[in-house]
Amino acid sequence: MTEVCPLNENISYDYKILTKEEVNLKTRWSAPYYLALYSEKKENYLENIGFVFQQAALFLQSIDIGSCWVGLASLKKKDPKFVIAIAFGKSDDITRNISGFKRKSLAEISDFEDERLKPAQLAPSAINSQPWFYKHSDDGFDVYRAKQNILKRQFLKKWNPIDMGISLAHMYVANEKTFEFKIRDDFKDIRGYTYTGSIVI
Repeated sequence: MTEVCPLNENISYDYKILTKEEVNLKTRWSAPYYLALYSEKKENYLENIGFVFQQAALFLQSIDIGSCWVGLASLKKKDPKFVIAIAFGKSDDITRNISGFKRKSLAEISDFEDERLKPAQLAPSAINSQPWFYKHSDDGFDVYRAKQNILKRQFLKKWNPIDMGISLAHMYVANEKTFEFKIRDDFKDIRGYTYTGSIVI
């Protein structure tokens, strides 16, 4: 974890490796191990958790260790700083064909189609909600999160900010040497969306 880059250096975070016996699960499947993720509760801490630990998840996948974010998990030993877990373990076959991904088109996640957003397009999200929207700016993109309808809002209000961090992590990994993130005061409101931040790639 020494190689990961945080979205916000002022937010402290941590993790523990747990076995499945130490985790309460509401899923039909389980993995041998879980990364339990912790953070202090500051502004944008959920985006930061998604950003930091999706880098770790991508690394695990690069060495043939499968991983999956698990929103419906809790710890048997309670901790107020616990945020979410990532299941991981050796898999017989973690190769997936991109053509099988159910993803919004590049035109749907931006104000106009841009191949540079392919990494963000392929990012995973809670119930495949894909809440991100990238609006072109003079020096990069202003990034927004979709406001969900009333039925989805209660379930996704915690997970979608994490999803935004995950999407931004994909953009960072694809543009590691040039990626910059900042929060602007002069962003433009977009109806149906909440501003997350701005990036330069």
